[in-house]
Amino acid sequence: MIELMNNELTFRFPEVHEEAECSIDFQRTLRIPDDNRAYPLPPGLGRFPVEHVDDFASNLPDTWRTHGGVFIPMYQSEALWINFNADYPCAVKIAAGKINAVSGKPWSNGLSADSQDYVVIPEQPWLDGFNVSEGLIRQFVAMPLGEGFTAEEQITGMAEHGGLQIIAYPMKHDVYVKRFERSLIEEPVLYSKVESRSPDMGLAPGGLMRQEIYEDEYGIDAWDQNNGFRCFIHLANSRQYQMITGHQPPHKPVTARDYTEAGLPWFDYYDDSKALAGSNTLGGLTSVGAKVIQTGQGLLPDNEPVQPKTVKIIRKGNVVRDGKF
Repeated sequence: MIELMNNELTFRFPEVHEEAECSIDFQRTLRIPDDNRAYPLPPGLGRFPVEHVDDFASNLPDTWRTHGGVFIPMYQSEALWINFNADYPCAVKIAAGKINAVSGKPWSNGLSADSQDYVVIPEQPWLDGFNVSEGLIRQFVAMPLGEGFTAEEQITGMAEHGGLQIIAYPMKHDVYVKRFERSLIEEPVLYSKVESRSPDMGLAPGGLMRQEIYEDEYGIDAWDQNNGFRCFIHLANSRQYQMITGHQPPHKPVTARDYTEAGLPWFDYYDDSKALAGSNTLGGLTSVGAKVIQTGQGLLPDNEPVQPKTVKIIRKGNVVRDGKF
């Protein structure tokens, strides 16, 4: 089952193992400059509010009611990253407009080992965008459907789905018991970075960011694909969100320039795990900044290059080094 609490989705698999669960939330963040420079990880600025579709069914489009799930508010050209939290290993597929954010292939249930199309948590602590090259992603940026910006429209030529789609599968009971309950292996520790007209929005590729998507070290046979849960996350623009819920959306996030000039930190994450190669399909997408120029709309606002002054290093497990005495 999937539960929504404190703006976080928790996927629970009690039929597999009493400890089998993982949580996912959606973090507001800076939209990094879209200038083909590779930036470090921007901060988390707090969770997006997440609402049940069924709580506002009478105010929603028919397609939203059909898909069910939840929705979050986003301003046009606002960015997000997806935060993962788990002690029990899970394999998670993420799609934007039913385009897989790791492989660039169309949505499908189930996992693929022939070109890995999922992330493994807790080894993968977060995902900020589309996997365009080994060690590089293009940031998730919200844009209205129907204007040609989203990954979905660029790949399929259609503006049909929008939003985010997520499906999670737990590690098989026997695999978990063998690997973790019958050994003295310490479980990995997760660290977080947290210190239009159309009501429908999708995710488009934004600026380049240094981020690795890690190879599955367990192998595809470790995952219980008979026990998965999926969720459709709709994206409502700020005006539509207020009309649907009666609540004000969060204020617009600060720009990358204002944040950097204030001396606040960016982040780099280090892990020795092997990274996946990028998707040729996703690597060929046109970024939001370039698309704005292509369509004759001038320049993307608040897109000036920045030079991060403070970059904090985050290491997997936060291991303390034993140096010379």
